[in-house]
Amino acid sequence: MTLTLSTSLPFDRIDRPEEFGTMEAVHEIARTVEKAGFHAGTVTDHPAPSARWLDAGGHYAQDPFVMLSMLGAVTTKLRLQTNILVLPYRNPFVVARGVSSLDHFTNGRVILGLGAGYMKGEYKALGVDFDSRNDLMDEYITAMKLAWTGEDFTFEGSGYTALGNRILPTPVQKPHPPLLVGGNSRRALRRAAEMGDAWHPFFVPKSVTDTARTANLEGDEDISEAIAYMRAHAEKIGRTEPPKVIASSTYAIKPGWSAPEALDHFAHLKSLGIDGAGATVHADTRAEYCDLALKFGEDVIAKIDF
Repeated sequence: MTLTLSTSLPFDRIDRPEEFGTMEAVHEIARTVEKAGFHAGTVTDHPAPSARWLDAGGHYAQDPFVMLSMLGAVTTKLRLQTNILVLPYRNPFVVARGVSSLDHFTNGRVILGLGAGYMKGEYKALGVDFDSRNDLMDEYITAMKLAWTGEDFTFEGSGYTALGNRILPTPVQKPHPPLLVGGNSRRALRRAAEMGDAWHPFFVPKSVTDTARTANLEGDEDISEAIAYMRAHAEKIGRTEPPKVIASSTYAIKPGWSAPEALDHFAHLKSLGIDGAGATVHADTRAEYCDLALKFGEDVIAKIDF
């Protein structure tokens, strides 16, 4: 399998609304990212972040399903990925319905990156118990898989009950779109092996993982150890093929970036057992963003053969 590359999309840039906050911007960026050859365009999920977190350097996020629907309407090949959807924030059948609709109308292009989240203030604002988030993750994934069968389903959840409900149409991708299970903790690794199609790690500085309440994976040894742990657990539970490893953004595309450096970086990730990664374009104007994305496509994506 050749390494795939996704890219984080800039629609959280509310400081540049004229550049990234219009329908025209969404359409142009979507088409550019697809033309550049990125495997997927990704959006994140923070429906009600705290002002304190935002003022300390946090970022805004648009509604992921709204944004991915707009992206899907003007592209034909680009995969549409949440990176990540904080699953416990929403009733699982509401998520299952949204995913089914989006996958159906985009002819099977959804990738569902999922995580438990880490923001206590946002959990409180949404009326969800923060301390139950990991149990809710497991429960909600089970509930969604049941709903995606297209059959009448019965399910007793935490504060909700389904008694003979049905969701149609089902996703185009069978049995459902790929589930990328986010998080660096041992529990997240086990969840990826038990319930996911891929593990979705975050290779970021310790200051970020401390804030995100997850394990830090900066060095090669940490990454290799985590992959080995996940694969061992997959084998232990009888899984014949371990989950893929699809990392979040690991490379910054900005003025002065180097194609040889980027190719070396991604080749190294592949050598560690990583099947996919991401690159984020940093630009202050839409024109600069599109130029950088297209150049990256020509000089890096088109040359990846590992």
